[in-house]
Formats: sequence, structure tokens, C-alpha cells
Amino acid sequence: MHAIVIDGGLHWAEVPDPEPAAGEVLIDVVAAGMNRADLMQAKGQYPPPPGAPPYPGLECSGRIAAVGTGVTGWAPGDEVCALLGGGGYAQRVAVAAACVLPLPAGVALADAAALPEVACTVWSNLTMVARLRAGETVLVHGGASGIGTFAIQYATALGCTVFATARAAKHAAVAALGATPIDYEHEDFATRVEADVILDIVGASYLERNLAALRTNGRLMIIGAQGGLTTELNIGWLLAKRATVAATTLRSRPLEEKAAIVRGVREQVWPLVEAGRIKPIVDRRVPMAEAAEALRVLESSAHTGKILLTP
Repeated sequence: MHAIVIDGGLHWAEVPDPEPAAGEVLIDVVAAGMNRADLMQAKGQYPPPPGAPPYPGLECSGRIAAVGTGVTGWAPGDEVCALLGGGGYAQRVAVAAACVLPLPAGVALADAAALPEVACTVWSNLTMVARLRAGETVLVHGGASGIGTFAIQYATALGCTVFATARAAKHAAVAALGATPIDYEHEDFATRVEADVILDIVGASYLERNLAALRTNGRLMIIGAQGGLTTELNIGWLLAKRATVAATTLRSRPLEEKAAIVRGVREQVWPLVEAGRIKPIVDRRVPMAEAAEALRVLESSAHTGKILLTP
């Protein structure tokens, strides 16, 4: 098969075909979703976890080609999407069956590649950790990103009031998804909103203002560090507001934890997708051999929603 190999750049090269191990399925990839973790891996800053394929790609959709020993509930020909530890930028990928999701009704197979990583990230943070409830106010940073567009739809579907930071040019898209947009380039979000839950991809440079924007008993979920890793934390803010600050990653979690998240997404998020209350937001589709150019688009944040690669 062919895959994107990182070797002084990104190259569409012939590589050995994967084989499904016990408990795994082999997927013929129809599309792969792009994430900033792929950009970091391409730069040598985010190596794949032990046992994962060396190729980038944390989510894909496609058809099951084969199943390993011990796999039940899946069969060759099933249309699926999957959360991956790596390897999505390829024609085929083997993945633990516990990390596979059925194609949601009403969603095109190629578009389903836009769902697994964002759905698992958003659900695990907003529901599993932050315990988001109907009637609460949510602030989503990076509202036009893949994570952001999904989080806005999910929180709105739960009955929450949603604000989202985004460039002015993307405000119409953010508003159409259900959020009140805030221009982070010219406005201070901490003066615009009091939030029960904040979903943050920025990290250090936003920490002080995030704490200022939290309500009493608020929860700050940090899932990225585009604004840096290190800053000072004013404990007084936390004490005064009885606030919670949590930071999570997804890729490096043990399989058991990923499987639990995938189950939660299937039970609680997939019905919202199948009802049309959450839709994959796809900015563009790019041939997988042109992954390097697509990553440049991703890095520039010129897109809205997800960029998909097709082999």
C-alpha cells in the first residue's frame, strides 16, 4: 500500500501492508481527518505512542477489509470510522476494534472521517470531565476549528448557551452553528462572557483571562497549548471561584480509556449526529499525496471545520 512517510518532509510512498492483530480490524481508508497533532508529528514534535503506525493520522473512515482473531460485532464490508493512534494517512490501517464506530445514519462515508477525533475529544472533556449540563454557558476557543465547530454544535444540542472566539471573517460560520462569536483579535473575551465551562486550545497565554471569565464553580478544560506551555497560575482565582482546571490529551491514553470514550460517544453523541443536530463540517478534501500542502493550510488556520485527505 501507500502512506505518507515523514522523512525530511512528507512523501506518498510504498510501505508494507498492515495486518490486523488479535482484537484489531483492518480498514480500507476512504478518508482521513487532519488534526494539529499531525502537524506537530510532521515537525518531529509529537511522536506516535508505542505500537502505533509511524504515519500521521488520528482518525479515518472506510470499509473493514479484515478482522483479527477475537473480534466480534464487525465484519468485512462494514462501513465505519475510527479513532487512531496514528496511521490514518494511508490506504489501509489496522486499529483496535474497540476504537471503531459505525457509520452514522445520514452521514456520507468520506465525511465521517471528520468525526472520531473531535467527537471523542469534545465528549470526554465537556461531558465526562466537566459534567456540562443544560442551561450552562460554554466558551469555546478556536470556534472555527475542527474541535470548535463540533463543540459548538454539541453544547448547543445539550441546551447550553455558547460563545466562541474566532477571527472576524469566520463569525458568520460560527454563528450559523449556534454560537455568539467573539473577535479574539480585537476583543477581550474575559469582558464579554461569564462561562461555566471553557474549552481551551490555546493554553498558557489565555490562562489568566480564562480564569477571569469563569463563573463560580466553573471548569476550565485545557486541550491544547498553541499559546505556550508555561505561565504563572494565580491560586487566588481558583480559591475565590472554587474553580477546576483540568488538562487532557487523547492520543496517549491507554486503550481501555479510549475504548470507554468511544463507547460514550456511540451512546450519547451518535444519536445527535443521526438526528442531524451535529454535522461534520468539512472545509475541503485534498488528495492524500498532497498532505504537505494541506498541513500548511491547517497551520495557517485558513480553514473552517475539518480538512480531509482522500487516498
